[in-house]
Amino acid sequence: MCFSAAASFTSSAVLAATAVVSLITARNAPQRVLAGIPLVFSIQQFTEGVLWMSLLHPAWAHWEGITTYVFQIFAEIFWPVYIPLCMLLFERAGTKRTVMAALMCCGILLAAYTGYSFYQYPVHAFAANHHIRYESDFPLSKRWFYGLLYFMPTVICPLMSSKKILRLLGYLFFFSYVVARLLFHYFEVSVWCFFGAIISLIVMIMLMHRRMNVV
Repeated sequence: MCFSAAASFTSSAVLAATAVVSLITARNAPQRVLAGIPLVFSIQQFTEGVLWMSLLHPAWAHWEGITTYVFQIFAEIFWPVYIPLCMLLFERAGTKRTVMAALMCCGILLAAYTGYSFYQYPVHAFAANHHIRYESDFPLSKRWFYGLLYFMPTVICPLMSSKKILRLLGYLFFFSYVVARLLFHYFEVSVWCFFGAIISLIVMIMLMHRRMNVV
């Protein structure tokens, strides 16, 4: 997350508590899968907290490599598959479900390519200006359409949902993605994951307030 290790660890704890309550409140399998979003963000933010420590304190340096890859695996491999899966589980048969399934397949292919690239090419993390910058050396990482391929399953799927609360999730993801790209260009991975964590927290609180009545 942005700012510091303390901020990352604090957000991780808050997200974990929200995830536990969300999972307890969930009434069926789709809701439990959706409630898993803040739990995964909690793990991801904890990982970045440890990465902060490894970048700033020599005693923690041995954690730098593994936490860099774990964070990137969540950010660039896990979410393009998990987000469309969550949306698909709430959608009944129809054109929207078909398109969502296609976007999920795109997410799976992108995740497979990115996973292979992480195995073949190094990934680096640098702390600067209260943010963490991630750099990948694989061929498509610097191409503009790579971001579009990531955008489609993670943002378009929620925007297509027939459930109002899930469309809200999509609108918030879209807005935060644009802000991260425009204002935090070199740090967009870390910043957008921070936004995503906060968004998931807000949405889960709303869902719990409505007693998870989204189906």
